[in-house]
Amino acid sequence: MKFNLFGLSLLTTFFHYSILSAQDISHAGDTVRFQVDGVCDMCKERIEDAALRTVGVRFANWDIPSKLLMVVLSPEPFDEMALHRNIASVGHDTEKMRAPDEAYNALHACCKYRSEAVRNAHRVVGNTVLGYIGGVVFEVEDKGRSTPLPGANIRWLGTNEGTFTNAEGRFELPFNAGTEEVVVSFVGFGSDTIEVKENFDLEIVLRTGAQLNLVEVTYRPRTTEVSFVDPIKVQRIGEKELMKAACCNLSESFETTPSVDVSFTDAVTGARQIEMLGLASPYVQMTRENMPDVRGLSAIYGLTYTAGPWVEGIQVNKGMGSVVNGFESIAGQINVELRKPECSDQLYLNLYTNQMGRIEGNANLSHQLSEHWSAGLLLHARNQKLAGEVDRNNDGFMDMPGNEQYIGVHRWKYSSGQGLEAQFGLKGAYIDDISGQNGFDPEEARDNPSGLWGARITTRRLESWFKMGKVFEERPGASLGLQVAALYHGQDAYFGLRSYDGEQASAYANLIYQGTVGEEEHHRFKTGASFQWDQYDERLFAGVYTREEWAPGAFFEYTWQPAEQFTAVAGLRADHHNMFGPFLTPRLHLRYTAGEETVLRASAGRGQRTASIFAENIGAMASSRDLVVHSRDTDKPYGLDAEVAWNYGLNFTQGFLLARRNGALSLDAYYTNFTNQVVVDYVQDPQELHFYNLDGRSRSVSLQAQLDAELLARWDVRLAYRFNDVRVGYQLGEMQKPLVARHRAFINMAYETPNTWKFDLTLNWQGAKRLPSTVTNPPEYRRQDTSPDFLLANAQVSKSWGEHFEIYLGAENLFNFMQADPIISSEDPFGPYFDSSLVWGPVFGRNVYLGLRYRIGKGGHH
Repeated sequence: MKFNLFGLSLLTTFFHYSILSAQDISHAGDTVRFQVDGVCDMCKERIEDAALRTVGVRFANWDIPSKLLMVVLSPEPFDEMALHRNIASVGHDTEKMRAPDEAYNALHACCKYRSEAVRNAHRVVGNTVLGYIGGVVFEVEDKGRSTPLPGANIRWLGTNEGTFTNAEGRFELPFNAGTEEVVVSFVGFGSDTIEVKENFDLEIVLRTGAQLNLVEVTYRPRTTEVSFVDPIKVQRIGEKELMKAACCNLSESFETTPSVDVSFTDAVTGARQIEMLGLASPYVQMTRENMPDVRGLSAIYGLTYTAGPWVEGIQVNKGMGSVVNGFESIAGQINVELRKPECSDQLYLNLYTNQMGRIEGNANLSHQLSEHWSAGLLLHARNQKLAGEVDRNNDGFMDMPGNEQYIGVHRWKYSSGQGLEAQFGLKGAYIDDISGQNGFDPEEARDNPSGLWGARITTRRLESWFKMGKVFEERPGASLGLQVAALYHGQDAYFGLRSYDGEQASAYANLIYQGTVGEEEHHRFKTGASFQWDQYDERLFAGVYTREEWAPGAFFEYTWQPAEQFTAVAGLRADHHNMFGPFLTPRLHLRYTAGEETVLRASAGRGQRTASIFAENIGAMASSRDLVVHSRDTDKPYGLDAEVAWNYGLNFTQGFLLARRNGALSLDAYYTNFTNQVVVDYVQDPQELHFYNLDGRSRSVSLQAQLDAELLARWDVRLAYRFNDVRVGYQLGEMQKPLVARHRAFINMAYETPNTWKFDLTLNWQGAKRLPSTVTNPPEYRRQDTSPDFLLANAQVSKSWGEHFEIYLGAENLFNFMQADPIISSEDPFGPYFDSSLVWGPVFGRNVYLGLRYRIGKGGHH
């Protein structure tokens, strides 16, 4: 069955709809409440003055901790949007209107609430909130050595308010409302005046024997953030974290993230998969801007369809996610945010090459078409066919496949300027991968398929999406959103004499309404309905596997926050699957704050998914194993039941200060229990791979401790240890899941010099892994029962010049560690013992790469 679906053009963000005719309120004494952003007493005075200038407002009070503005109305006609406009015009965002950049930029440095540095720099003193600047003064001697300078004087310009640096060269100084400039001086040095922007952590460098001629003012936010307020623990990975490594595509974007493992599916095709909580990537719900992305036939290779330089940020949460996003999440959710046309660089180029012959180019462009329209174009091209074959382990097979890849995204954004926003986009991909024995030529293989063993996967993919939403002005906190998406995925593949072709057509829609119960902000809810449709046509050898799945559903999620310290989120989905019938998906998230930076979270919930058994285990195609499916019901996909699991999690997060620099300790514990699982059985017979429904017990226990700290100025360290105990109920009994390390230790260190050199080092130790038994193979084709432990090291050095140009040089697998003989029977790939799927470590050695980044900012200036 062939599909000719080339996508809908429907899908996207939430939009504020704030077109409202003046609302006359003639009852004196009525009150209006809404959120306004700000941080300090100066903000309070400014917000309240703007409110009192609004016709119909008699009294105004803005509460700093809660950010809640309360106004009492007079008998005059009152237009609420006029109140929002007046407040936004003086630089403060409201829940319905964003302040113009010109107004925000005119705020005093102490008041620039959009900056994390400024928010962190404020604290309660008595009955008021004060902002502080701080930092270190350094002395740079002739030889370039930098040392802290005690006793330096820092004071606000034109005042007597100041302080001295301590023995470590550090200082702290309350903000002054009358000026934004500080004077730095020291005996033997000249003095200089520095304008303080949105920065808390200043680095002031003095050079011996000369006037003060070098001043650096920087704030260093964490490259990976975890909110202390969100009831669901979400790690937000920013662009700077992604730039610690090459991150050419999504599968290579987690090298510095301890929560996510990355491994190869086999020793031939070069496909990578991720793991979370010891479970493979299909158990992780992959979304792009909160819409389904990597699933079905793209379960493994789909991670390569998103180029790393396209990514603005990644959100990772372990365990159960929100019912709003569907029922398929079991191990966690990874959401990818692409660069937005309205706020991206006008031009961003990334070029990359490595010693394996891989060449990549990425171009991101954005353009403001008019006052209301903006557009973005994301382009990616890759070629690894030009450099010829690389076979470092001399097993007769190419270490990496020859690859040709072209992917593009075109997206549009509309903003009315009055709260109405919309966006839609298209994405297309063409990928051609060729792997196998040295000298394999696909053209020659047509005439002689039994010559050299080779594999080829050709993929064509088209996607489209659209999003829209509405905020109801008359009901504060109420909004309605719609997401719609469609895709076509087609692939033609063969692995030796085994062919595997497939097509997938999918459509998705999600309608979301959110609001509050009455006027109580601590009672909030989201509700809505969704629909997922998938049609698959898979052809493996002479076998044909077709299925059509559709699942309409409805959901309700209630958030209760009786106090700032406690939040409970309870969600329930009701879905009806055309093959598996009706089912419920309950989920619960709890958050308790024991202190300002002490958070305890708990989660529990159910997940369900349909396994695409061939696409999700495509690494097994590069072997001579017979694929055996134990079907139970021919009316279900592959004759197998859906996978169902319950996940329970606990998380403790403690923030701290180390020498006045932020740090965080996180402890995680997650337990996943499968009530049904499609068991992928490599252990029964080394010449077979069995698929069957669970008849026993399968579970995963994952424990992780992680410490993030800035030990010295600009020196960040991340330490982590994780224990995974993953056990599967096989037909031969319950056993530890093969190819999963029970122990893993991790360290990442990043250092940035004052003159913009960056150094990154990641060490990743993986413990021994159980291997599937090969005892029935002839002696020369047997492998040990467990792998050795090993240590991997990745490093990168980068240097930037201004804000436009950066060059980076790095090496993966610095110690050149390689799995010995990763391919069983590599000399006889058409024989019965050939198997490249038992990969437990790197299959190629050290890989040195070089790249550059060039950008032109939104203003278009070089």
